[in-house]
Amino acid sequence: MMNLSKFNETTAVGGQPFKEDLQQLKQEGFQTVINLRATGEKDQPLSPSDEGAIVSELGMEYAHLPVSMDALNETLVDQFRERLEAAPKPVFVHCASGKRAGAFAMMATAVEQGMNGETALQKAREMGFECDVPQLEQFVKTYIDKA
Repeated sequence: MMNLSKFNETTAVGGQPFKEDLQQLKQEGFQTVINLRATGEKDQPLSPSDEGAIVSELGMEYAHLPVSMDALNETLVDQFRERLEAAPKPVFVHCASGKRAGAFAMMATAVEQGMNGETALQKAREMGFECDVPQLEQFVKTYIDKA
């Protein structure tokens, strides 16, 4: 199961969904799925292209924006924010475990609400999003503070 967590009124994040999870998302009214996993990641039951085909068959929008911890950059976050803003709501954002998805959703929300990096990280912790990847946590804080 994908361990879905509602991030806010229009966005939920989680880990890798299976076909049955995508069907459940449709039943729950989700209109868009954004996949942050890179093609060929370990433990990937659906390739991004297979996932996209299933999501499209279900009548939802699909976006694939591969995010690798080795290649995090501001342009990727900017692209994510643009896709999230334009996507029919509600949106489900996922990666393998939900950490990248949570971080990207937090960056988008923090910039939209004018938070600073430390406040955003504290809010994420309060919501139950613990980041145990120091590189990702520092990237989130730096991105938000620059935006």
